[in-house]
Amino acid sequence: MGKPDADGPGLPDLPPEWGRVVVPDDASALAAEAEQVRRELRARARQGRSGVARSPLALPLLVLLVAVLATVAGLVAVTWPRSGRSAPEAAPAPYAPMPGMTGRPLPALDLVDARQSPVPLRGLLPAMIILVDGCSCPDDVATAAALAPTGVTVVTVAGGRPAPAPPLPAGTTLRPLADPAGGLRAFLHLPSRPGAATALLVDRAGVLVAVVPEIRSAEDYRAELVGLAA
Repeated sequence: MGKPDADGPGLPDLPPEWGRVVVPDDASALAAEAEQVRRELRARARQGRSGVARSPLALPLLVLLVAVLATVAGLVAVTWPRSGRSAPEAAPAPYAPMPGMTGRPLPALDLVDARQSPVPLRGLLPAMIILVDGCSCPDDVATAAALAPTGVTVVTVAGGRPAPAPPLPAGTTLRPLADPAGGLRAFLHLPSRPGAATALLVDRAGVLVAVVPEIRSAEDYRAELVGLAA
């Protein structure tokens, strides 16, 4: 089993790298070494318990963290403004009269002059009637008056009161009137638009020849205006 040591009774075979093992007669001489061994054992025990305590909690904590993040992300997705998915704005309605307006007879409307006296519109035909309730447009009015053939009346129609006549070339005439009841706009089904003047060209028989929803230049009505004199 073992062999006796040179200094004492027989001991079990020990690894040679341990060197010579001396067993003191008084066990208290090993107190310091025993305390150091106990400290090392306690430290290892604490490390072991700590590792065992952390391991079971690591996975539940990770799952809880993922669940919280997923919940927050869902709330943000629901409450965040979705400007990119908003419905497209409806395109504005085209500024045009009702189809089939040309060729219809002009209604027998009475407008008013500066004295608020009634003026039968049919008594001014043939005429180019310029609705200036959305824009006085003096340049457009003056151009139309200058181009009007002899015998064709140029009439401006405002809302509540007749609009002042702009400076006109010599030899031209203009009849400013008002349409407080809005009869012409109702007939055309064409609302006024700020900055735009609308023109109606009516022949001597009272038939609507052309409607210009928004005058941009004289070329919009020149041919029809000349034709009213025929």
